[in-house]
Amino acid sequence: MPNLRDDHWTAPVAGASLDAAVRVPGSKSITNRAYVLAALASAPTRVRHPLDSRDTRLMLGALASLGARSEETIDGFLVHPLGTISGRGDETEVVLGNAGTVARFTPALATLGDASVRFDGDEAIRRRPIDPLLAALRKLGARIDDGGRGAPPFTVEGTGGLRGGRVDLDSSASSQFLSALLLAGPAFEQGVTVRLVGGAPPSEPHIAMTLDMLRRFGATVDRTGTEFHVEPAKLSCPEYVVEPDLSTAAPFVAAAVVGGGTVRVQGWPKQTTQPGDWLRGLVAELGAKATLDDTGLSVTGGGAFPGIDLDLHEVGELTPVIAAMLCFAESPSSITGVAHLRGHETDRLTALATELSGLGAGVTELEDGLEITPAPMHGGVFHTYEDHRLVMAAAVLGLRVPGVLVENPDTVGKTFPKFVETWTDAVS
Repeated sequence: MPNLRDDHWTAPVAGASLDAAVRVPGSKSITNRAYVLAALASAPTRVRHPLDSRDTRLMLGALASLGARSEETIDGFLVHPLGTISGRGDETEVVLGNAGTVARFTPALATLGDASVRFDGDEAIRRRPIDPLLAALRKLGARIDDGGRGAPPFTVEGTGGLRGGRVDLDSSASSQFLSALLLAGPAFEQGVTVRLVGGAPPSEPHIAMTLDMLRRFGATVDRTGTEFHVEPAKLSCPEYVVEPDLSTAAPFVAAAVVGGGTVRVQGWPKQTTQPGDWLRGLVAELGAKATLDDTGLSVTGGGAFPGIDLDLHEVGELTPVIAAMLCFAESPSSITGVAHLRGHETDRLTALATELSGLGAGVTELEDGLEITPAPMHGGVFHTYEDHRLVMAAAVLGLRVPGVLVENPDTVGKTFPKFVETWTDAVS
């Protein structure tokens, strides 16, 4: 049983050489994209094996507020198309929590009905960037009142549809801005053509995921360099099966490298657009072994591995777990290219530098990353800032550091409600 005390969890130290098999829940990124596309489809979509967590329940709730109801099934949800909100002409509210995908993917959908829709959520979501997306939606014909804040709370006045067309977008702070416009593009009168300006968006794999899923729902999508075009279309996908979340699998992959032994992640897909698949190459660079077969991914490590310099711009969400893992390397490491993490659930770079250093590691914060110099570590409280990925990072530390007290472990429910139990069973 997990060792929980006063809203803190004592992360378990790895026992003898690990020998575990785990199954992680469905991908949050795929689940919420599937729900949005299902809401825009012309007929109900059965979404199978989705992630069931706070963020995905918030997405279903948001879509219900916008007129797309859903029904729970034996292995997921049947999502009905938008429709019932049209013509109501009243007011409704979308509850965002601290879910970036909900805050960014649903405002465009609110333009398709006739209601006035207010968007708001946790205090943390009010600090997460969204202004470039709202500005782009206005240029496409949306009526949005954000009081000049460029952040929640804001109100979208539904006009029964959106003209769409061409728009410039600065998506350098989040690839979700681009994905939000592309996902909604098939429902716009003229579709949408997005030309990227400013710096390159982080997490190219998530953009590829959006394009792939649009095509699977029947959209026509073109990309030429930094310009994207989505034709207006009637979408349809009677059934969509969600892959396991490979970013959520990251701590289990790290466990084999740090703790030694073998951990098998069941159901790891042979082909995927998920950024977490990058972990297979990292494992090899660190001298461990990763074997992918029809049953999943097996990772075998020996507990000793070299330091490494990594540019994680395209896979930034893996940073917390990788930073924790590199605290046990045999030489210094660096992580760069992830300045955008300052706008996630918390400022992840400052949080990681503070918490890892607080337990003895030599971590220096850079403008766009971290420098990590291994040093003897000790137990203590690891604050998680209501950030699910920091809970996972703390769990990795606990493999070799007794007495790591993880604050508010329940915040991991954002992506993996049973993480603590699954982790404890796997490593103890």
